[in-house]
Amino acid sequence: MASLSDLYPIPDIDPVWTVPQGFEASFDWDYDDGRKQMMHLYQKGKDMQWDALGRIDWSLELDTENPMEIPDEMSGPFHTPYWAKMSDTEKAELRRHMQSWIISQFMQGEQAALICAAKIVQQAPDLDAKFYASTQVMDEARHVEAYKKFLEGFGVAYPMTKPLRTLVDQALRDSRWDMTYLAMQVVIEGLALAAFNNIREIAKNPLSQQVNAFVMEDESRHVSFGRITLRDYYPELTQAERDEREEFLVEACYLMRDRFEARELYEHLGLPADDFVSAQKESGFQQHFQQTLFQRIVPIVRDIGLWSDRIKGAYTDMGVIGFADVDYDALTAIDDQRAEEFDEMNRRAREDYVKGVAAEGAAVTAAE
Repeated sequence: MASLSDLYPIPDIDPVWTVPQGFEASFDWDYDDGRKQMMHLYQKGKDMQWDALGRIDWSLELDTENPMEIPDEMSGPFHTPYWAKMSDTEKAELRRHMQSWIISQFMQGEQAALICAAKIVQQAPDLDAKFYASTQVMDEARHVEAYKKFLEGFGVAYPMTKPLRTLVDQALRDSRWDMTYLAMQVVIEGLALAAFNNIREIAKNPLSQQVNAFVMEDESRHVSFGRITLRDYYPELTQAERDEREEFLVEACYLMRDRFEARELYEHLGLPADDFVSAQKESGFQQHFQQTLFQRIVPIVRDIGLWSDRIKGAYTDMGVIGFADVDYDALTAIDDQRAEEFDEMNRRAREDYVKGVAAEGAAVTAAE
């Protein structure tokens, strides 16, 4: 397929989005050994590079009516009065578009992360951070590749949402290197990890499970990268500088909370977007879903030291303050374990295929 944009159902999407930037590229002439934690993360980043075409079993198929085989009750439209009135054909079309819209946002976010990681390579003042960010650039390129190939199986794709585009624009335009970390490594990728986790755990389709599991394994390291760097840097800030970061963080979190409302999806399908979004909220589904998205963000924000009354007040208002005590390292360990499980599943599938081919060959030889 030449262009994924051919699958966009929304017309007149600009083929290229350009964001003017003005920042200084930083060289580190010390070439020292760097922080132990950071260099360990860099080594892990090198060791865990993988090929999207080779590691994922692309022979697995998608169901045309429910591509990722997600139970209907785990999606927002099911919790609206409109769902029961739809025909089976209409439900199948909404499922396909809804699931494609979700994966499209993952893919669009991965390209944003690719560009932000490249910016961090230039801006980060320490060489060890540049080293690790360089491995992240490769990771993000691979993620874009994987999600692009995955989306081709849906037959439809969607452009980046306005909330995500607004935050990415802010992250790229800001000349302060730590703001790119805060926006991308903490907020966008932290929220994405929680969304990936939902797909990995509730989808029944094995292709969708493993694509998200393998991406999550990388993304957990990326969030850890932001955590290490910002935890070292933020104690050096003045109170005025901390206030600026916290104000930005609160705005970014509210922006990302509303990222998955999917208004443009409903509008494209000729459905009443306001009514759908309101019905999902009234059912409690949307609030619960939005809250779970912050499971990875809140403990990181607390760990890097941006834990003022302003931040705690915002998280209390969102209903996510309880995630402050989540053990992020334990979640990362689960991410690694789940990826290993899918690697083992694919290894056994390849072995069974080889054995099957050998058995067929032996049977033909014996017959002769």
